Amino acid sequence: MHTELVAALDIGGTKIAGALVDGGGAILTRAQRPTPAREDGETVMRAVEAVLADLAVGPLWASVRAVGVGSAGPVDAARGAVSPVNIPGWRDYPLVERVHRASGGRPVTLVGDGVAMTAAEHWQGAAQGYDNALCLVVSTGVGGGLVLGGRLHTGPTGNAGHIGHISVDLDGDPCACGSRGCVERIASGPHLARRALDEGWRPGPDGDVSAAAVAAAARAGDPVATASFERAARALAAGIAATAHLVELDIAVVGGGVAGAGEVLFAPLRRSLAAYATLSFVRDLTVVPALTGTDAGLLGAAAAACEGLADAKADALTGE
Repeated sequence: MHTELVAALDIGGTKIAGALVDGGGAILTRAQRPTPAREDGETVMRAVEAVLADLAVGPLWASVRAVGVGSAGPVDAARGAVSPVNIPGWRDYPLVERVHRASGGRPVTLVGDGVAMTAAEHWQGAAQGYDNALCLVVSTGVGGGLVLGGRLHTGPTGNAGHIGHISVDLDGDPCACGSRGCVERIASGPHLARRALDEGWRPGPDGDVSAAAVAAAARAGDPVATASFERAARALAAGIAATAHLVELDIAVVGGGVAGAGEVLFAPLRRSLAAYATLSFVRDLTVVPALTGTDAGLLGAAAAACEGLADAKADALTGE
């Protein structure tokens, strides 16, 4: 990482968070606004601009060299556009151009939220020191990103590593993406919880039917809740193993709300991974919880901005 100060934006369906981050990963200033997700695209953009304006108030702004943006997806980093599922007003929205203007002409690097989490974990978290890593976000959806050869591997549009839409059940249930039996269709929080309900699990007096409530029931020994997490773990393990066989990985890092279940998820995940990742070159693959928590989006956006600066300097030195 370089020592330049960067601005980071983490844009989701609930909130737009911003921060100024130094080269060591320290968050120096924060700003946040709720996402007006049901409003038109320009209203959403005004909230982004308000966060940037809050960050620009202090003296540190003059030292900001670039802006990193981690956004809910899909994203198209090649075109600088976003079409987040949970922000209907943004469809092919030219976010990079708009942030470039709003930040005073600073260079902008755009990544999806799964890639942002990956960049954060490789820089400051559980994937630190590993050259080949897969990082997953298991929440209301299942996203991810890759580090290959020591560098963030985003792919042409910024969506490489999207493990949620690897099919692990060829005749499985239809997924919202149009395919069948995707990892996300089995392992995401809402689908995991719905499966438990369908199989006979019943919530407590509070009526909580979230994945966290299923995890609590599994922890207390409920066999249906336990089976739902084991099934989700198998789907995740199959997707991780497929990815490891394809590109050779050292570590898989799992974050997001569902990972908050702890050993209820990770114990069957490790068992299933051992069953799926059997060839010699993937047998030592480890799977661990993410460490960067709620700041993953901001730290990942900052890491992407720093990498963008480094690439620009390298291009300038080689005359490209």
